[in-house]
Amino acid sequence: MIKFYKPTTQSRRKMSVTDYSLITRKSPEKRLTKILNKSKGRDITGQISTRHKGGGSKRKFRFITSLSGKLDIPAKVESIEYDPNRSSFITLIKYEGGDKAYILAWEGIKIGEEVIASEKTEAKIGNRMRLKNIPTGTGIFDIEIRPGQGGKLIKSAGAQGFILAKEKPLVNIKMTSGEIRKINENSFASIGQVSNVTHSAERIGKAGRKRWMGIRPSVRGKAMSPNAHPHGGGEGVNPIGLPYPKTPWGKHARGTRTRKHNKYSDKYIVQRRK
Repeated sequence: MIKFYKPTTQSRRKMSVTDYSLITRKSPEKRLTKILNKSKGRDITGQISTRHKGGGSKRKFRFITSLSGKLDIPAKVESIEYDPNRSSFITLIKYEGGDKAYILAWEGIKIGEEVIASEKTEAKIGNRMRLKNIPTGTGIFDIEIRPGQGGKLIKSAGAQGFILAKEKPLVNIKMTSGEIRKINENSFASIGQVSNVTHSAERIGKAGRKRWMGIRPSVRGKAMSPNAHPHGGGEGVNPIGLPYPKTPWGKHARGTRTRKHNKYSDKYIVQRRK
């Protein structure tokens, strides 16, 4: 759900946030976190290699794993927590042996419910199994690209893929972007949809909130001089004077595909995203 504020200021009038009433009020599990040192957009020599990065709130890194790390061992959901390093929520689970781990939370998660990862198990939301054993048409997330690698695809807030067809040894999956690609049938995936589905509807509201995220201001190319940016120069408020927008280095800025030609995984893509 999205939470709106009373319009006490101009920034509050435009701001909205995720309703965190679902979140368990507790500190993160100490053994599953570490101090996160950020590069602030600079490389090993101290030069800025990625612009518009720096500052931001202090945060700890949470070690996120998958249920498939411990096969055939039931786990119980202990808490639902906020993770400052990702858009979705995470959940603390406790296995039967007493071990604890963080995994991605799914939409509709409830504290106390049991989940399990196995070669083949009940197709219940939250459970995890191999793609070849998940029924066609089922919504999935946190998918492995290669078996045993760990979840790599469909992990952001509200994301969900669907199994379209099975052609041994590959499974056709429709991604959130609309792309249809083939994944090894022995890869693991979790059933359901990633939590925090309303994340994309949030409105930032003010510049300071971006600074908390570690994002520094960016100046418009139009506001620069012509020797600093291709869009610069001119009198008053003018258009950029080019057939298409450019980066500061003269490359196409929008609408250009950045994927490599003849990439090794092209053969696994059935249909490109629109």
